[in-house]
Amino acid sequence: MVSFSFRRILTPLIHVLLWGVFGLTLLLFQPFAGRVVLPPQFWVKQALVFAMWVAAFYFTARVSVPRLLFRGHAGWFVVVVLGTAVAVTLLTQALESWLNLQALMDQALHQGQGPRRPGGFGGPGGPGGGPRRRFDAMSMLMTLLVLGISTSITAVQKWQHDARQRQELEQQKVSSELSFLKAQINPHFFFNTLNNIYALTLLDGDAARVALHTLSRMMRYVLYDTTAGTTPLSKEIAFLQDYVTLMRLRLTDKVEVTLELPEPVQEVPVAPMVLLPFVENAFKHGVSATEASHIRIAVRQPTSEVLELEVRNSRFATPVASLEESNGIGLVNTRRRLDLLYAGRYTLLVTDPSAPDPEFRVHLTLSVAPFA
Repeated sequence: MVSFSFRRILTPLIHVLLWGVFGLTLLLFQPFAGRVVLPPQFWVKQALVFAMWVAAFYFTARVSVPRLLFRGHAGWFVVVVLGTAVAVTLLTQALESWLNLQALMDQALHQGQGPRRPGGFGGPGGPGGGPRRRFDAMSMLMTLLVLGISTSITAVQKWQHDARQRQELEQQKVSSELSFLKAQINPHFFFNTLNNIYALTLLDGDAARVALHTLSRMMRYVLYDTTAGTTPLSKEIAFLQDYVTLMRLRLTDKVEVTLELPEPVQEVPVAPMVLLPFVENAFKHGVSATEASHIRIAVRQPTSEVLELEVRNSRFATPVASLEESNGIGLVNTRRRLDLLYAGRYTLLVTDPSAPDPEFRVHLTLSVAPFA
């Protein structure tokens, strides 16, 4: 709010400053001001011409450009601009005639013994002696220059405004999509976990109580620690540890689970629950009730700006759903989350489902930045 109010004040101040510099240049820097005493009518005329240029500038910026040029009426815009320039030029010449400025300037030049140019003292700053020109071309060019500057500034401001709007809309779209994807991932995970705990209550009540305590800690993380766009890596790793602990409670001795974590953890911000779907995929498709199987999870930090996740799990003779084909909502959306959050800053390598490999591997590399 403060920056917006400051911008609203700053823009008029810049306009006043620029017009003040331009006005001083027009009124004070005159070719004969140091050699002759210019009549008061000359300064009146200069002030009124300056006022007309200001009016023409803002008429073009506020009316002609928005209502004609920006709406595709380029032909009418050119006509209006030329008409504005002609009107200002004719009003300038009428003002000179009404003030009898030509005779007054000739008298001032004669008294000051200033040089007399053929054709008199002409141009946008004042009338000339001698025969009066039918049309002041220099005044016309100066007016067209003012209108050209007005058009250019307005067009640039419109382009900047449109660019800001597109950026804001894109950010809103990304935020909405991320919220939607996250809302899909969380229920998907908790539904599966509750089903596991329900099955565990029938076998081991103590283990079920431990599982419920672990689940409550995980729910606290999801409800309160993931509301921002990022979370510290240490909390994300703790959440991952709780998940693995919870899953181990329902596994048999035929399943080997290893979890490798960085020691110590270099604190960096990461997207909440961005690692979980890959681990969840391993527990869903890498465990067999009758055959020996394994799940190996490794979180590494080669440098403070690189985070790696490697997940390997057993593959069996029966078809195993790939990362893309999994019916888990979270797995399908994780790649989309990565595209939104880490565009151009991640690599994801997944084992080809058709390859004759006894192990399914996922290797994720994220480019992250340390906390400031």
